[in-house]
Amino acid sequence: MSNPSLLILPGDGIGPEVMAEVRRIIDWMSERRGIRFDVSEDLVGGCAYDAHGTPLTDATMEKAQQVDAVLLGAVGGPKYDDLDFSVKPERGLLRLRKEMDLYANLRPAQCFDALAEFSSLKREVVAGLDIMIIRELTSGVYFGEPRGVVVENNERVGINTQRYTESEIARVARSAFELARRRSNKVCSMEKANVMESGVLWRDVVQEVHDAEYPDVELSHMYADAGAMQLTRWPKQFDVIVTDNLFGDLLSDLAAMLTGSLGMLPSASLGAPMANGRPKAMYEPVHGSAPDIAGQGKANPIACILSFSMALRYSFDLGAEADRLEAAVEKVLADGLRTADLMGPEGGSPVSTQDMGSAIIKALDESL
Repeated sequence: MSNPSLLILPGDGIGPEVMAEVRRIIDWMSERRGIRFDVSEDLVGGCAYDAHGTPLTDATMEKAQQVDAVLLGAVGGPKYDDLDFSVKPERGLLRLRKEMDLYANLRPAQCFDALAEFSSLKREVVAGLDIMIIRELTSGVYFGEPRGVVVENNERVGINTQRYTESEIARVARSAFELARRRSNKVCSMEKANVMESGVLWRDVVQEVHDAEYPDVELSHMYADAGAMQLTRWPKQFDVIVTDNLFGDLLSDLAAMLTGSLGMLPSASLGAPMANGRPKAMYEPVHGSAPDIAGQGKANPIACILSFSMALRYSFDLGAEADRLEAAVEKVLADGLRTADLMGPEGGSPVSTQDMGSAIIKALDESL
């Protein structure tokens, strides 16, 4: 039986630095746990444009379609700001999402106890927080037609169309219910059914999928604006939240900042099952390419490492190893190690990107 395959796309800025620490953990798993991956590496984003004149070559796109999972670092930077829109680094990322049809974006909001003081909310509200927002990623108002800026009655009019089909809603709802069964068996669906017809359809289809296929999962519905309020009032009332592309974009960033550390958070984008039953998948940290600190050893590798942990869990059925890796991260933070982005007002000496990776590997060794 062949090893699971993983395509690594480090990208731009700090992407190669944080991805190097993931490569060390992959090597650790091979040496210490006998878990081996067939790893290949390629270019995406600005570095791909520099080499090939495009942010994603057809050959790289074909590789991404064939592997069990893609792990991406970050793309972009001011160097590429004046490029034509069609070849900007971000177009490579968007092409991967579109052509792989990665319709379910999983954004965890997890607050490690050691970092609870970084949140703007009270410790008791956020300490131990562990929720998951599933955002529909390939439809909705960002993709609906008609769209654009037109002139009517001698003034400009901006048009965007919110559009969803039953099947688009149903498949992301199934992703939420399946995930809930692996967590606390509870889903809250958020929309604006009080003022939007697409919200009415969203609520109806989610309820229909629940009643027909997942009656064992607890389902609730909430208007998205009320959901935003509740996320800041008492976020621990939620476990899995499923919502559309626009509201998911807003709510996942809100929830991420509840943890006090946007740069710590991973994400996963999942698509339809492949022949092996696993979903097409791409994993990436939420943070950007941070070109201002690239090459200085200041980047925090934890978000990228936790993105690999999500790959272990959702693409490779290695939940126990994902738990081990997440526990190692938690231990290192509890021991007080901090990269520059996690330094509080009390100051101190931050550790480097590589030192943080080494500390996590040491914690993995101690877990055996």
